[in-house]
Amino acid sequence: MVDMKAFQDAVGHWAAGGPGEPARQLADGLGVRTAVLLEGLSDLAAVEALAAARERDLGAEGVCVVAMGGAMSVGRYAALLGPTGLGLRLTGLCDENEKGFYERGLARARARPDDIHVCAADLEDELIRALGTATVEDIFRAEGDVRAWQTFRRQPAQLGRPPHQQARRFLGTKKGRKIRYGRLLVEALAPDRVPPPLDTLLTHLHR
Repeated sequence: MVDMKAFQDAVGHWAAGGPGEPARQLADGLGVRTAVLLEGLSDLAAVEALAAARERDLGAEGVCVVAMGGAMSVGRYAALLGPTGLGLRLTGLCDENEKGFYERGLARARARPDDIHVCAADLEDELIRALGTATVEDIFRAEGDVRAWQTFRRQPAQLGRPPHQQARRFLGTKKGRKIRYGRLLVEALAPDRVPPPLDTLLTHLHR
């Protein structure tokens, strides 16, 4: 896991303009064959949590999960990691509004643009719908966030909005909250309630 983290870091430095040789050497040494391109750290936390729940060691399977810092970076990461770069198989998970960035970025890198798993709005929305807002509120309570949640719901901008939309917005109101709950919401899912985009992403990594 430490070595795969080193590869993730090397890829990030490479994408930021650094040298590519460290990432190339680590990919060869670790036997990396697949890269999962994710928009951000909350998505990474969710994917890693589901892999752990299913007793999957993605690193041992040659899978590296990459948080790109936004969908607009997908073209750069795909070029570095896909057929025009390290030659890894590429897959990814994205929000509905970002699908076009993924399709164009993977196509330019000569990767398969159809191997993308798309959330109806975003992953947080998918997870909240799968769990139900009552369960999500129980998780807020267990994490000591219920008072902040109740205060948030009373704000004028939130009055009249559906509870699941309020919960989704609440997750983005404090730095680090989406990342923490990306893991917690996945850990609370029953095996048969995993949102389809997340479920199929993990399932297709077996190929």
